[in-house]
Order: sequence, then C-alpha cells, then structure tokens
Amino acid sequence: MASVTFEKVTRRFPSGDRPAVDALDLEIADGEFMVLLGPSGCGKSTCLRLLAGLEDVDTGSIRIGVRDVNHLPPRDRDVAMVFQNYALYPHLSAADNMGFALRIARMPRRHARGRVDFAASVLDLEQYLERSPGTLSGGQRQRVAAGRTLVRDPRVCLMDEPLSNLDARLRAQTRGRIVRTQHHLGVTTVYVTHDQTEAMAMGDRVAVLRDGVLQQVGRPREVFARPANTFVADFVGSPAMNLFRLPLRAGGVRLGALEVTLPRPVLAAAAAEGADAVVLGVRPERFTFLPAEDRTTPGLTLVVEAVEDTGAVAYVHATAEPGGGLGHITVRLPGRPTHGKGSALRVTVHPDDLHCFSAVTGRRY
Repeated sequence: MASVTFEKVTRRFPSGDRPAVDALDLEIADGEFMVLLGPSGCGKSTCLRLLAGLEDVDTGSIRIGVRDVNHLPPRDRDVAMVFQNYALYPHLSAADNMGFALRIARMPRRHARGRVDFAASVLDLEQYLERSPGTLSGGQRQRVAAGRTLVRDPRVCLMDEPLSNLDARLRAQTRGRIVRTQHHLGVTTVYVTHDQTEAMAMGDRVAVLRDGVLQQVGRPREVFARPANTFVADFVGSPAMNLFRLPLRAGGVRLGALEVTLPRPVLAAAAAEGADAVVLGVRPERFTFLPAEDRTTPGLTLVVEAVEDTGAVAYVHATAEPGGGLGHITVRLPGRPTHGKGSALRVTVHPDDLHCFSAVTGRRY
C-alpha cells in the first residue's frame, strides 16, 4: 500500500477555456478511502486519470509513496481501476474475470485461485463465481469488477463512479460491501462520485472540487457541519442548505422577524471587505416549528408550495412572507406532514445553527 500526493497539479485540455484540474494540492494517507466529490465537469475523473497515467500532468507532480510517477507509464504505477461500465469479458465466468490479470502475470493457478476465492468471500460473491456476467445483476457485476481490481493487491485502487448505473437499493448494498472490503484489505482508495450521499457514507475523507479547484477537504461530518464556502454549503447536504443574502444592520441582520446578532469577528471581516451584506445559511433540519398558538416567539412565516413526504420525515418547500426577500426555503419537519399547499406555518432557528459567509467571496467567516 502507499500514500498519494498531488502537488500543484494542473492539467489543461486544448479545447478548454480553463484548466480541467487547477493547482491541486491533496495528500491521501496510506490505506485511506478518499472520495473526490463534485458536479459533472469539475475535474474529478481527470484527477483519477492523471493518477493512473492515462492523462499527462502539465505542471506539478504526483507521488505514489515517495516516488514521483509523472513520467511512469500506467503499467509501472501499480494502480488498479474500477470503471463505471464494469468492462467484464462476457465469455468468461465471474471467477475467470476476477483472475484474468493474475493469469496474464503468470501467477501460479493455485495462488491465483486463492486470491479470487478470498475476494469473493469478502464481496459475497462465492455462489456466483462460475456464472457468466450476463446472468448476474448490475450490483453483482460491479462487485466482480471491484474483485478483479482487488485481487491484484495494487498499491492504489481507483474507482470512477462505479455505482452510477445501479438503482438506489443496489447502490446502498454495493457501497456497503465496497467499504467493508476496503477497510478489510486496507488498500489506498480514491473514489470519484457526484453523489454527495455516497460520499458522506463511504469516505474516510471527502475532497470537494469545483471547476478543477479544490474547495474543501475533511472528514464527511466536518465538511457537512462547517462548509468552507457557499458552494460547499449548497452542494453537500440533501436537501441543500438554505442561503440568504441579507443586508447588514446595526450589529447584525434580520431574518424575517428574527433579529440575528452577528459575532464581532464576522462584522469586522465584512467591514474589511467593504461588504454591505452577508450570506446566512440554515440547514433544513435546523429550523424549529412553532405551534399556531405561539404568537410571542419571533419567527419566520412561510407559505407552503409543496410537501415532500419521505415517510420518516417531510420536507416542506415554501416561500417566505411577502416583502421578506428571502425567496425559496426548504424546511424538514419530523413525522407525518400536516401542512398542505397554500397553508402557512411559522419556524424559528437558534443562533448557533446559523452559518455566516462572505457576500463578496463566498468564503466562510
């Protein structure tokens, strides 16, 4: 196994007006499961291809362990890749697909079969080894593709959106098996996805990318609880964080009927930028519902536009009272929904649950 280091790595494509990957600095520890997260076109897969040697680095360096691999061909980097489309040989059994690279490497048959059987036991594939890919489900085929990679015992395992072709239930089942297998084997893994739920559930750490630029890296809970900027706040979390651009008043801002006092460092930072507003963020689950009979607690009056009932919780999509300038708001309510379209409800939020961002740069204060 080995660590992976991206040091000021940049990759430009002739057809692009900006770098696909822009001065990326990222360290991945030996045995870590690192998830690269971001929207389509943000440079995630390019990072993977640069690490695999399928794309050339324009500037900067990539190290696997202590060795600079910029000029090494893919076959000499000792990395293995799991693709989105499985890439299995249809005429071979699951066992032969998993052991194909070992056969090419002329590994003794008994040793190779032992590796295949071990990977199959970890991935719960033992009963499918003699079946052809065409008779397997999507989740089983993806596990065979993962097993084919892991039997090689590579220094680094790369996974490029391997679950995107599966339905929701299969994704949940397969990602659990992949995580358990990775933790069992301890192989350094770089996993690419645009699904933030997948990233939060699987990664030891998550690196969020936007337009080829690293926005934030940290443990999933850290990224969720303290997003570095408004992009991360909006992208990580389902539903997304509510973001309100509010004009500064004496000592704070006004959110509906709520007078919010901002900390001195926030006010000082806004003044240093010459900003006349701040961006306030509230997660949908941090709003507190106010009973209809409570007219004394300051709150925010909302008009319901739609209710999304998921069973355990309900998400209310609403607009703020006219003249508030707050736009669309999403609120999570526990239990069964009792509010229909067009009805009014009042909510409040604790000051400790507010996130403050710069209205100029978008960065967290």
